[in-house]
Amino acid sequence: MSFSEIKKFLKYMQSNENVKEKVISSATADDVALIAQKLGYNFSGDDLLRFNGQKVDRVTVRKLNHPGEYH
Repeated sequence: MSFSEIKKFLKYMQSNENVKEKVISSATADDVALIAQKLGYNFSGDDLLRFNGQKVDRVTVRKLNHPGEYH
C-alpha cells in the first residue's frame, strides 16, 4: 500500500470544510476511510492507522487510544 492516496486525501480535506468536518466528527479510522472512498480515494482504516504520526501540510494523523479499548 502506498501512502500517496492518504496524502492526496488529506490535502483535499484541508481545502474542503464539509469533508474536514466529517473527518473530525468520525469515530474510527474506518469511518474516515469510507468518507475518502466515497470521494474516489483508495485506502483502508488499517492503512490510515499505519500512517500514524505522519504529517501532510497542516494535518498530523494520530491514533487516539480510548479508555477501555483493547489492542
